[in-house]
Amino acid sequence: METIGFETHDHSSCIASCIATVDAQCRAQGLQFTPVRKRVLEILLQEHRALGAYEILDRLREEGLGSQPPVAYRALDFLVKNGFAHKIERLNAFIACTHPGETHAPVFMICRLCTAVAEAQTIPTKGQLGQAAKEAGFHIERTVVEAEGLCPKCQETAPECR
Repeated sequence: METIGFETHDHSSCIASCIATVDAQCRAQGLQFTPVRKRVLEILLQEHRALGAYEILDRLREEGLGSQPPVAYRALDFLVKNGFAHKIERLNAFIACTHPGETHAPVFMICRLCTAVAEAQTIPTKGQLGQAAKEAGFHIERTVVEAEGLCPKCQETAPECR
């Protein structure tokens, strides 16, 4: 068992399940799940942490799948556009989606010490944000929430948490 975000899980099952889900959704939607796109998603899933485009490009280069930045960026754009990965703005990095292809509003919890990222879901039309939007006559189409703090592991060692 390895850590996903802040929880443990069956890592190999997680990767296989996600790749199969994305492959099926691409086939159903007529999308091209090319070998490079698949490999980029596998790299994100293997790490279960946010990775920068150049970290991904380095791995692709080592495997002979491309050496120019557009290779990684095109694959990442595809994955993000189709809901299979997310961009973590705070870290200028990418992470595999824990709910690939599902319509959802992710909330990212980012550890400021180890940069582990956990994904949770929210309903943006509910709660205070939803109420404020309703009062303003605003229709929310997309939200991205990034919360910074300390993961459970780092809380054990951080002086300010003792």
